[in-house]
Amino acid sequence: MGKGPFSFRRTSSRRRLKKAPEGPSPPAPPPPMMIEASLSPNNQTANTSIAAASGSGGGAGGKAKKKTGGARLWMRFDRCGQSELLECDKSTIIRRAAIPARDLRILGPVFSHSSNILAREKAMVVNLEFIKAIVTAEEVLLLDPLRQEVLPFVDQLRQQLPHKSPFRMHGASPLDTQENEMQFSTGGQWLPVPDSEGLQNELPFEFQVLEIALEVVCTYLDTNVAELERDAYPVLDELARNVSTKNLEHVRSLKSNLTRLLARVQKVRDELEHLLDDNEDMADLYLTRKWIQNQQNEALLGAAVSNSLITPAPYLPRLSSHRSVSLATSNFVDDDDVEDLEMLLEAYFMQLDGTRNKILSVREYIDDTEDYVNIQLDNQRNELIQLQLTLTIASFAIAVETLIAGLFGMNIPCPLYEMHGVFNPFVGCVTAGCILLFLLVLGYARWKKLLGS
Repeated sequence: MGKGPFSFRRTSSRRRLKKAPEGPSPPAPPPPMMIEASLSPNNQTANTSIAAASGSGGGAGGKAKKKTGGARLWMRFDRCGQSELLECDKSTIIRRAAIPARDLRILGPVFSHSSNILAREKAMVVNLEFIKAIVTAEEVLLLDPLRQEVLPFVDQLRQQLPHKSPFRMHGASPLDTQENEMQFSTGGQWLPVPDSEGLQNELPFEFQVLEIALEVVCTYLDTNVAELERDAYPVLDELARNVSTKNLEHVRSLKSNLTRLLARVQKVRDELEHLLDDNEDMADLYLTRKWIQNQQNEALLGAAVSNSLITPAPYLPRLSSHRSVSLATSNFVDDDDVEDLEMLLEAYFMQLDGTRNKILSVREYIDDTEDYVNIQLDNQRNELIQLQLTLTIASFAIAVETLIAGLFGMNIPCPLYEMHGVFNPFVGCVTAGCILLFLLVLGYARWKKLLGS
């Protein structure tokens, strides 16, 4: 009764809560975002932050653990190469990336070895083997960045993403900054837009991240296939020389690993093939194009209201300038142009197809070795059958001689018992007759090709 919803204990706790404002207010609990620190190249700051966050739970009690129970570790990379480590829950990621909640289930442990590249309105959900990320036109959110398999992807992002300021490059004059970057005002915040010439010469940010992810995954799969080939051929050759239980167990384990690896390569290859077959899905992956179009639409709507395209600002070109026109007519505005992404996907599709062919060649070698071993076993089985048939013919001849000896062993009156010196010739003749019978039956079996030559 003391723990019911209408107990005196619960009422007294409510009364104590009402008297609490008389004294000093207690400190507010920590927010759900527990870890947010910039990462250095050697990951020392990240490890220190994680250790501090894990160690601070002892003094806070069970309430802090409940608040951070649904949070997971993420790493954020922006388009300028800056990175930071975050611990966010599902609702925070959904609001930040504007994706449905079901997409986070795809990034969960249930689909650990699945491969999906999903296009959303403002984001791209990438689930390739161990790389689980949400890519937008401005940033990439990477799940579980401290796993051993994900660390090469993090290093590649740090090395290949451009490290420059989003608003001003060091050593550049204001006029150069004006020429290299165009900005749109949305609610008092200036958003950088890359130069149109740069957009035509290099891939957008989301495709750069996708290319790095495909490169890391393909390299990982190629490495596994190379290790499989290095281990497979000696084991198969040893099995061909000596068919034993130990060698058969090694081949069985090898074949199971090959089947799993082939399924993983096939999933990534099928996902790329699905994207290559559908131009609409590839067009939806152009997040930077849609982001620029949204900025232009907002600017046009603002121009319709205020009868001007954009408020003049120092070192800020108008939307009707020559570079804005070139940007509007560039490849990023052409919704039907998916040539860049198609070339990117085709390159890695061919690489995955080559990896798949390597696995199929190993499996074919395994099948050939199994056929050879089966032929050897069939040959040995045939030899055993021939030996058994030969012994059966010999047993038949000996049984005839035993039958004759058994007949004379019976106490039946016979004139041969009275004759002296007949035993040895009689036994010799019976034995010679049995040997002749054996040879005749054996010759008949060879004539009928029941025995080998």
